[in-house]
Amino acid sequence: MVLQVLYNSRNVKLRIVQLGALLLIACSLQAAELAHLRNGFTIRHVSRQMDGSNVRLFLDESKSNYIDIANAEITGYELDESAPNATSGAPSTPVSVASGTPVASIEDHVRSFSEKQQIDPEFVASVIRQESRFNPKAVSPKGARGLMQLMPGTAQTLGVKDLFDPAANIDGGTRYLHQLFEQYHGDTVKALAAYNAGPQRVDRYKGVPPYRETQQYVANIIRDYNRHKAAQQPAKNQVQAKKSVRKSAESR
Repeated sequence: MVLQVLYNSRNVKLRIVQLGALLLIACSLQAAELAHLRNGFTIRHVSRQMDGSNVRLFLDESKSNYIDIANAEITGYELDESAPNATSGAPSTPVSVASGTPVASIEDHVRSFSEKQQIDPEFVASVIRQESRFNPKAVSPKGARGLMQLMPGTAQTLGVKDLFDPAANIDGGTRYLHQLFEQYHGDTVKALAAYNAGPQRVDRYKGVPPYRETQQYVANIIRDYNRHKAAQQPAKNQVQAKKSVRKSAESR
């Protein structure tokens, strides 16, 4: 199943934007930091760049994985004492936000379980970024837990026993997303709204409920998904062009 996701231009405080859209002032860090958010979450990052009322947190040295957050949502920063110093010469292994779990293992789980449920892995990654910022130990004020922020009742229905286990959480979360896509006949917006607010509220309002949180939730994920897919397209076009050139050369 290929997800047809439309771009949503709703303006939100916490947003992920395209590279080059902002004039950034670099602020280098000698070691990894922890950014503390008003909602209780902590985001580990290796560097950050400021732009007026926003800050971009880079989650690894490649700077291809980042989050843009309004400065007003951050209560403070502190040095991550558990991280190796950037000047020590020790190899840097990307880790998930506020955890010690290698990102690669989480990415592998995302790819494996997404493909099993016939959902674009990049879409599931966008859901996880919105839900937990890739923090396997995240707990929301309402009690949702883990990477895909499953409620205990939903997890029990899905047969997920350990919500803080990345594999089990992603397995359950992708199965739940698949169920919602089936229920709403592939309607991405309704499926996301139901994942956030519950199917009963989506059915009651025949679409996205009039809740600001849910409306922002849907907009954030769709925007993030579209940004990542757009970033991948030039690379795909380049590969396709090389294949075309090769075939043309072989036919001569």
